[in-house]
Amino acid sequence: MPINASIHYQKAEQEYLQAETTEQKIRALKKMISLAPKHKGAENLRKLLKRRLAKLKYTKEKEAKKGKRKLGIKKAEMQAAIIGLTNSGKSSLLTLITNAQPKIASYQYTTKQPTLGTLNYGGTKIQLIDMPAIENELCDLGIVNTADSLIIIITKIQDIKEIEPFLENATKNRLIVFNKIDLLTEQEKRKIKATLKSKKYNFLLISSRTIENIEELKEKIFQSFHKIRVYTKEPGKPVDKNEPIIIPIGSTVKDAAEKILHGLSKQVKECRVTGPSSKFPNQKTGLTHILKDKDIVEFYRR
Repeated sequence: MPINASIHYQKAEQEYLQAETTEQKIRALKKMISLAPKHKGAENLRKLLKRRLAKLKYTKEKEAKKGKRKLGIKKAEMQAAIIGLTNSGKSSLLTLITNAQPKIASYQYTTKQPTLGTLNYGGTKIQLIDMPAIENELCDLGIVNTADSLIIIITKIQDIKEIEPFLENATKNRLIVFNKIDLLTEQEKRKIKATLKSKKYNFLLISSRTIENIEELKEKIFQSFHKIRVYTKEPGKPVDKNEPIIIPIGSTVKDAAEKILHGLSKQVKECRVTGPSSKFPNQKTGLTHILKDKDIVEFYRR
């Protein structure tokens, strides 16, 4: 063990020594590298750990060629992966906000494979994937790396440092969800909020048991995709808010028209907008008008 090694490093080193599979060793080594002392005296240690990691990755590649076929998941327009350490409450949250019924138990590593659920929110359908515990070799990091958004469930601030080594290839939007706040005092909650805010995380404190802040969480999940909902209206007919168009923030009226039908923007004679981006109801706008969330757009064709 290196001099001045933190207790988190020691824990990761113990995990490495107890690891039985190549995947478990790789995960533990990544943790050790991220937590190893940064001073010059530990330079040789860091080099040694990186050499071990390179060898293990090579071994893993060979094992992968003999591996089993993974569960195929068709990616939805908005897909978020729910990740966290074991017993953080991922599956309970999925059950609470979607139509899924994953297995829930108090023992570790209950989730053995990705479990799909659909969050219906504000007329949108968001695909949520409850992943096996991030430290478990069954967690498919391929799904984590390609999801549009990551919902990171924690129950302690320190969990973030343990999870981060597994997210080195995940570059998408992240939402930190601190669960089980029903077990905390008001002072503890204030301290946690201050810490997460100081680190500039996008975060929310919730309780899956008491349903505290769950509605706010649904809105936060939608916002994590950086998209807006735009409702379309046919002339002379009422607005249908059941199936909005989902487009990126900063999109124009033209983008909305093209999302409905390729080439539609060339057929538009006039368009009217009602909502947050309009100065008044039924405002006539051009195709370059920038829309906002929950705008209503009415197209008149040539």
